[in-house]
Amino acid sequence: MTEQTIFPFHLAFPVDDLEAARDFYKGFLGCAEGRSSSDWVDFDFHGHQIVAHLAPEELGKAKTSKVDGHGIPCRHFGLVMSMEKWQEAADRLTAAGIDFIIEPYIRFKGEVGEQATMFFTDPAGNAIELKAFKNMDQLFAS
Repeated sequence: MTEQTIFPFHLAFPVDDLEAARDFYKGFLGCAEGRSSSDWVDFDFHGHQIVAHLAPEELGKAKTSKVDGHGIPCRHFGLVMSMEKWQEAADRLTAAGIDFIIEPYIRFKGEVGEQATMFFTDPAGNAIELKAFKNMDQLFAS
């Protein structure tokens, strides 16, 4: 992978309970809390800014798309991590009894783009994917 500057992304998403969002993102995932108001709270999602907005009317069942025989939520966000950090997260989430949409597994084993992935939701139903590549140089390989 070539040396480059990675700029943090910003993502805003709806929740129906700010305290549940705090408990999940801050307490469970370990994201530091930033600014907040009575209608929103932002978090440091591994160097990226995510903002939970109190907007229960925006929540709903996500559409899915078939990938490797799994129903992947079309709307999701997440992180690309190192394999070591991904495995630590997978072990911690599994031990905590998280209800996975897709349990941790390896895609494209032995092929270009081999990657580990898992999907779960926050308390408001927002889908999150954590993934890692065996070779980060293949992040955008075709």
